[in-house]
Amino acid sequence: MIDIKDKKDCCGCEACVQRCPVNCISLHEDEEGFLYPRVDKDACIGCGLCEKVCPVINQYTPIEPLSVYAAINPNEEIRLQSSSGGIFTMLAEQIIDKGGVVFGVGFNEQWEIVHKFTETKEGLSEFRGSKYVQSRTGDSFRQAEAFLKQGREVLYSGTPCQISGLKHFLRKDYPNLLTVDFICHGVPSPSVFRTYLKEAIDYTARKGRKNTVSLSSIRSVPESDAPVEDLEIRRIAFRDKTLGWKKYSFALVLAKATADGEEIQFCSRRSLREDPYLKGFMSNLYLRPSCHDCRVKGLSSASDITMGDYWRVSEVVPDVDDEKGVSAVIVNTEKGRDVLQNIEVQLFPSTLSDVEERNAALSHSTPLSAKRTTFFKASGRGVTERVEHLTRLTLFQRVRRKAKHLFARI
Repeated sequence: MIDIKDKKDCCGCEACVQRCPVNCISLHEDEEGFLYPRVDKDACIGCGLCEKVCPVINQYTPIEPLSVYAAINPNEEIRLQSSSGGIFTMLAEQIIDKGGVVFGVGFNEQWEIVHKFTETKEGLSEFRGSKYVQSRTGDSFRQAEAFLKQGREVLYSGTPCQISGLKHFLRKDYPNLLTVDFICHGVPSPSVFRTYLKEAIDYTARKGRKNTVSLSSIRSVPESDAPVEDLEIRRIAFRDKTLGWKKYSFALVLAKATADGEEIQFCSRRSLREDPYLKGFMSNLYLRPSCHDCRVKGLSSASDITMGDYWRVSEVVPDVDDEKGVSAVIVNTEKGRDVLQNIEVQLFPSTLSDVEERNAALSHSTPLSAKRTTFFKASGRGVTERVEHLTRLTLFQRVRRKAKHLFARI
C-alpha cells in the first residue's frame, strides 16, 4: 500500500491511482499545491499493485544511448511554435499517419495543464511548446493501454518520471508504443501557476498591447474598454520565441468580444529575465520536492527517445544555431532509431557528453534553493511580489551582468 512519509518520495505521476483495481486511491493537494495519493484503508484489498507501478520504488537501470544528435525540423513555422527544434511534431505526425494516437500536454477548459490525446495532426499544435507546470496525467495511462490493446500505434510524451510510471503501469513491452521524454529541470506547483495567471491577466489588461481585431480592420482602443472580468484567455506560451530561442518569453493573449462583432485583444510578453514566473522557475523556488532528489535521471526512464534544448549548440555544430531553436535528440532504443530514420529531419551527429555539458538536468537533480521555504511561507503575498523579492540582484551582481553584456558586445 502506498504510504508517502517523505514528499520527495512521490513524483506525482498518478500511476498508483490509475492502476488500483478498486479505486481506493485519491489525490489530495498539499499546502504547496502539489498532489499526493491517499489510500482509503477500509477499501484497500492489499493487492500491492500501487507499489509495483511506482517509478520511485521501482527504478530502471540507466542505459547507454544508441546515438545522439542536434536536430532541426525543416518546417520553420513549426520550429518557431516549438520549444526547441520542433522534432516532437515530426515524430507525432508519423504516428498519426499510421492511424495512431498521440498523447501530450495541453490545457483544459480551466487552463490547467493536463495530459490528453489527439488522433489528428491539427490537434498536435496544442502539444507544442513547454508547459512549466506539473501536468495531471488523469486517466491517460489507462487510455493509452486501451489503444495499445486495440493494436493502434501510440506515442506517449511526458516527463521522465511520467514515462517511467507509464512503463511500470503497463507491466509489459508493447511493440506499438513509442515513448518520448525530455530533459527535465523540474515541475512547478500548479497552484503557484494558478495564482500567477490571475496576476498576469491583470498585468496584461493594464500594460499589454490593445488591438481590436476584425476581418477588415485593426484599431487601438481605450484601456477602459476591457475590464479584467470580461476578458477571455486566447493563448498562453511559456516559451514564446518572438525575442529569440535563447531569450524566450512568457506570452499571454487575452480577448473581449465587442457589440459590433469585433474582438479586442490584449497581449503581453515578458522575457526570461523579466517575467516573474519564469524567474521563479529558473531560481527553483517552487519545484516539486521530488525534483530535487529525482530517481529518474541519467536516461533511466526506459523511454525510446529523449529530447531537449541543445543549448550552446554553436560550440558543437556552429552552422546550426540560428536563434529559431535546436533540439538535442538522444536515441535510447532500436524502436526510437527506426522512427527517427523515417522522418525527414535535419540531423547533426553529436555525443552524450556534449549534451550533458550543456544540460546538467539530464543527469543531475535540480539543486534545492535555500529560498524555497521562504517563498511558500509567504503564501499570503502574490507570486510576483515574492519572486521579485527573492530574486532581486545585489549591486555586485547587477554590475557584473552589465560588464558581461558589454564584454560580449565588444
